[in-house]
Amino acid sequence: MFKVLQDYDSAYKHFSLVLVDSSPCSLSKAEIYFHIAHLFEVQGKHKTAKEAYEQLLEQKDLPLVIRAEASKQLGWMHHTVEALGDKPQRQALSLHYLQKSIEADPTNGQSLYFLGRCYASVGKVHDAFVSYRSSVDKAEANADTWCSIGVLYQQQNQPMDALQAYICAVQLDKSHTPAWTNLGILYENCNQPQDALKCYLNASNGKGPANPNLSSRVRILQNQLSSAPSNNAQRPKQLPCIEDAWNFPISQEMASRQNAAAQGQICQQGQIRPTVLNTSSQEPASKRLKLSHGVPQTNQVASPDSNARPSYYLTQQQLQLLSYLQQNQTNLSPQQRILFQQLQQQYQHMQQHQQQQKLLIQSQLPAGQTSVPLSTTSAQVLSTTTITTSVTRSGPTISGYMSPDSTATHVRPSQSPVSEGMVLSSCSTPISQSNPANLQVRTASNMPASQSCQVTTTTGSPILSKPSQCSSAQMRHPTASRSVGASQVSSTSQPTVVLHDLCTAISDKDLQILLSQKDIASSLAEDLLVQFSGESQSKGTNQNKTGVYTQDINIHDVKDATLSDNDALKFSSAFQSSLPKKSALLHDFKSDSVKEKSEQEESKGEILSPKGKNERSVLCPASLSINMSSSQLLAACKGLTKNGVSNTSIMAELCPPPSPPDPPYPPPSKDQLLPPTPSVFLENKKEAFSPQLQEFCLAHPIAVIRGLTSVLKLDLGLFSTKTLVEANPDHTIEVRTQLMQSSDENWDTERRRQVWRCESHRSHTSIARYAQYQASSFQESLREEQEKAQGGHTTRESDSDSNSSVSRSKKGRRNGAFKTIKFGTNVDLSDERKWRPQLQELTKLPTFVRVVSAGNMLSHVGHVILGMNTVQLYMKVPGSRTPGHQENNNFCSVNINIGPGDCEWFGVPEPYWGVIHNMCERNSLNFLHGSWWPILDDLFAENVPVYRFLQRPGDLVWVNAGTVHWVQAVGWCNNIAWNVGPLTAKQYQLAVERYEWNKLQSYKSIVPMAHLTWNLARNLKLSDRKLFEQIKYCLLRTLRQCQMTLDFLKELKKDVKWHGRGKNEAAHYCTNCEVEVFNILFVKEVDKKHLVHCLDCARKSSPVLEDFVMLEEYTMEDLMEVYDNFILHPVPHSSTSM
Repeated sequence: MFKVLQDYDSAYKHFSLVLVDSSPCSLSKAEIYFHIAHLFEVQGKHKTAKEAYEQLLEQKDLPLVIRAEASKQLGWMHHTVEALGDKPQRQALSLHYLQKSIEADPTNGQSLYFLGRCYASVGKVHDAFVSYRSSVDKAEANADTWCSIGVLYQQQNQPMDALQAYICAVQLDKSHTPAWTNLGILYENCNQPQDALKCYLNASNGKGPANPNLSSRVRILQNQLSSAPSNNAQRPKQLPCIEDAWNFPISQEMASRQNAAAQGQICQQGQIRPTVLNTSSQEPASKRLKLSHGVPQTNQVASPDSNARPSYYLTQQQLQLLSYLQQNQTNLSPQQRILFQQLQQQYQHMQQHQQQQKLLIQSQLPAGQTSVPLSTTSAQVLSTTTITTSVTRSGPTISGYMSPDSTATHVRPSQSPVSEGMVLSSCSTPISQSNPANLQVRTASNMPASQSCQVTTTTGSPILSKPSQCSSAQMRHPTASRSVGASQVSSTSQPTVVLHDLCTAISDKDLQILLSQKDIASSLAEDLLVQFSGESQSKGTNQNKTGVYTQDINIHDVKDATLSDNDALKFSSAFQSSLPKKSALLHDFKSDSVKEKSEQEESKGEILSPKGKNERSVLCPASLSINMSSSQLLAACKGLTKNGVSNTSIMAELCPPPSPPDPPYPPPSKDQLLPPTPSVFLENKKEAFSPQLQEFCLAHPIAVIRGLTSVLKLDLGLFSTKTLVEANPDHTIEVRTQLMQSSDENWDTERRRQVWRCESHRSHTSIARYAQYQASSFQESLREEQEKAQGGHTTRESDSDSNSSVSRSKKGRRNGAFKTIKFGTNVDLSDERKWRPQLQELTKLPTFVRVVSAGNMLSHVGHVILGMNTVQLYMKVPGSRTPGHQENNNFCSVNINIGPGDCEWFGVPEPYWGVIHNMCERNSLNFLHGSWWPILDDLFAENVPVYRFLQRPGDLVWVNAGTVHWVQAVGWCNNIAWNVGPLTAKQYQLAVERYEWNKLQSYKSIVPMAHLTWNLARNLKLSDRKLFEQIKYCLLRTLRQCQMTLDFLKELKKDVKWHGRGKNEAAHYCTNCEVEVFNILFVKEVDKKHLVHCLDCARKSSPVLEDFVMLEEYTMEDLMEVYDNFILHPVPHSSTSM
């Protein structure tokens, strides 16, 4: 799922967790390694991906399907990625790997297509054409293949053949930009500018990046046509016009095939469904594609029992045609109506024959048997559902294939001219994201083809005559098989599925209902499975038309697992459409809370004895009170569990798991959506250190303190670029490459529409090198300003362009490419030896905003957390963006603008973060670690208020706990920032809630809240009751956790060794799930490294903790002492005397 959402970091993390988990898994290790290698590839980490693919291919007994896919990806990477070596070497390796892929899986149409592309690039036109033809035989519905065939024809000066190939491409994918572009070039070369203009306009509205010269060609053609005399239209044309070409017989057949298959195979969003093979006796249209020598046809597959079937039995394609005709009854021609009636009559005969066969079998059954298996003949409808794949990145796939008609196709060496500035495109796939073979491993995916892969298998499936012997896990999860591509399998033999309880006869009424469905599946058999499954779920037992009762399969009660891998694969595919598509486990936290509260009242003051192992104490540890002493607490906890510790939450027992909150009610009015930003201007030092300033900051979501650096006489020059270069020129900094845009706009990479995704690519450089870039950027801007001044007034957009979203959209397209900028971020200033003057200067600040102070929670962590309890610096040019985010664990932050330029800030109050989270989800972005830039109009439409203001040099911005914010530089400037944690109950509560929500989101909390809480208990004396109770409860939970873990290890007879903690030693995190591990560490040696695990991950790796060493950082006595000594202190009375 994360891979589908392009959240590759999360996807990699979860794949890695699967590799270290010893539990049964629906994916093989080889499949997981393939996915990991593919993740590297789609992220542009080509060298890492290459190494991962090569390591995968070195494995012995690697399934042929995986071998074929890995070889194909390696071959295509060598063809497209220049960083992998010199061109001749890459070309040779690409041909080698692609040929290896085809050897492993001859049915893989995409490998053949890639091979054709490679042959075409080295000038082997004939070999390229043969490969394309073979690809069409294996996977017809690929617009890229037809586009590439058109390019070959066009290069060989065969315009009519090229025209038909391009028409096939754009009918398969009406938004295929390269095909429309090439078709326009073809028309323009044939002196048909009107048709060329239509094609160019379609190309500009298509998917993928358009040719940068396209807009200029459109303007030129429009000018030519407007000034051309009208009699030019009467000239003879070399090619049919685009309307006539679209309506060629071949094009009509292609369109009808596409429409029929699109209903059940693949939608444009990439939702994949099984398709069917072409079993019609009619000659495939692709046979009309002539070559100098033929290519054997391999797509004709006969059913195993085809010879035994009566002649009136419908083939799968006839069933599909019947459903299509039924869907379009109102638009049928007289001939089509006759055909429709004939097919209906045939189907009724087939149905009656099936009923007779079933009655015959039932009469021979022993008494008491209620499950009637389908005979081989009566299962014909099911057996023709061959689950095959031909998945493409764009456009719907079709069964069968189509090709250019019988025009001369002999390859000639002549080259057709191409318009100046235009280049023929063979494929819509970006080079950096080659179609990763559309691998579908057991799940129908919405993944774009650049992130999805296809895997095919060449083995048939034996008859599944015992579905009741499937394991319950396989039945509940039809995708959980051990073979690649359960939902996407291209087979060379016809599998027959015989299921005991799918034998209800179909009446004319049933047929009418099935054929009248709007969203019809790819085959009638799949619809029947869906209907039967729905009926069996809604009724206990059904009586069929013949009076025989059938027994339903309860998929949750099946215990045995006797199916082979292949059986499970075919079975899961057959049942994929019939099983529920959604399942959710809903917990009523409200009722649970009421129950626990009542139980707590019943047991108030009651202390469980060590032998009190009643189950209620496990379910209701709320009876544990922070008023207990540590000894009472441990006595009450002993023996609570025998199966390990599962709940590691540090939140209160009655609190539900954290989740994105609903927005406050009532919503703000329209005039409250842009509230004034809280700001204060300081005039003297006394105001800077007044407690009212801290109260002002804590009272608002975001605030600006102006004049602070002036009254405190801070030397901001210490943080200037010049000083930084003089101090540490070789210091490493992180660089983000971004697109320069207006702060209230965010265009996609194709410059077509505004989106939330913020493009930001990471690299590294030194302070000196970035300083050179920053200075040259400023000088370049000065030159541009001077040139504009010398050139006089330039044309500009009307005022309405900046006020209308429609106008902005057009403006964005006209402007074309944006300027690329580099943002120097996360410059670490934590080393006191390097940055002593800078850090010393910051001690002049008021206590509540200092990097280190007793009132700052983060100063009690005990070790460095870069960027949080240390200073980070940002070096900016205009347009540099810090995308939207909340601070780590919702701590407050402080940001000072060094200057000389300004920064523009946007802030949203903490209660609205749930709305923004949901909007990120709708835009396929991860709220926690995705890169997103909110569109203001979207926020206002959801009634989300936004603070918007400028931060000038010397201004300090205070971001309160949980405030969502994003920043863009207006000019050239540097900023310094860090986090602070005021000692308030709200700050601690938000930090703990985010700590727990991060666990649920598998996201690392870089603030170790358990470790921090114990340090706060050691170091502080609190008088704030609410904050005290929250900290005390966290101590209770973690102390209880330690005791239960020790009890569990004692039961396993595992010793815990003393480890202790070193000075400034960082808190430990699980190497797998990245959850904080407090006190008891589970350490395992891997590759000569000692890795820390949490208890859950250690038990997943080995239930009895083999090869693990348990280390203890604190004694229980020490923790008990801290717990008992942490008490609420009275509020100190302030003296009223002067």
